[in-house]
Amino acid sequence: MKVSTMAEMMAAGTKPEVLFWVGCAGSFDQRAQKITKAFATILDKAGVVYAILGKEEACTGDPARRAGNEFIFQMMAYQNIQVMNAYEIKKIVTTCPHCFNTLKNEYPALGGNYDVIHHTQFLQELIEHGKIKISDSNEWKGKTITYHDSCYLGRANDIYEAPRKVLESLDVELKEMRRCKSKGLCCGAGGAQMFKEEEKGTSRVNMERADEAIETKADFVASACPFCNTMMTDGIKNRDEEVKTEVLDIAEIIAKAIQ
Repeated sequence: MKVSTMAEMMAAGTKPEVLFWVGCAGSFDQRAQKITKAFATILDKAGVVYAILGKEEACTGDPARRAGNEFIFQMMAYQNIQVMNAYEIKKIVTTCPHCFNTLKNEYPALGGNYDVIHHTQFLQELIEHGKIKISDSNEWKGKTITYHDSCYLGRANDIYEAPRKVLESLDVELKEMRRCKSKGLCCGAGGAQMFKEEEKGTSRVNMERADEAIETKADFVASACPFCNTMMTDGIKNRDEEVKTEVLDIAEIIAKAIQ
């Protein structure tokens, strides 16, 4: 795929409508790279003028701050803010709720003030404004989907409706898990837990959440976070259910459904 970087756009004398913040998972994790490609495909089809920072993008510092290393967080944040302010970035879209939360709520205190939007909100806008059209014969029609709320999207930022509205546009049956929305259960990866071994306990959080997803008997589990995607996939695999229940990001679902 040919995706322009901010440096290339500036050199050509053009400016993007939006900066696509790819994030560490979307850049380096093989599974999450598919989500990045799916979202970039949607942006291309919708005719959105966007760019990425490419090699100038560093981690937002979210895992460092959650793990208690404030020094590394601020070092990374200042580096990113300097780069983005130099490019006069105004609007950012990201497929990762962790990046979204940090850029939106924690960067302003350090001088990084941007209009930050999560990709599910952006997809909802594109659908509502007719920029992308859902095919009547899309492969999800009539299927049942359950949606897992990401903590950093839901409870931290009160975004519950956008992902559901996007899924409803597919003419699917949405089956909610026992614990959902403001009472949703964490996948187990937040707070930098993604990068460390869990403490001893009676059960793993992602197994418990996977059981709740399997309980719905939905054909697919939709997620809107690369960490959630990994944890839910691992949990379902552990229960030998992956043949029946596939975990997909909302961007992947929409990319396959648009005309």
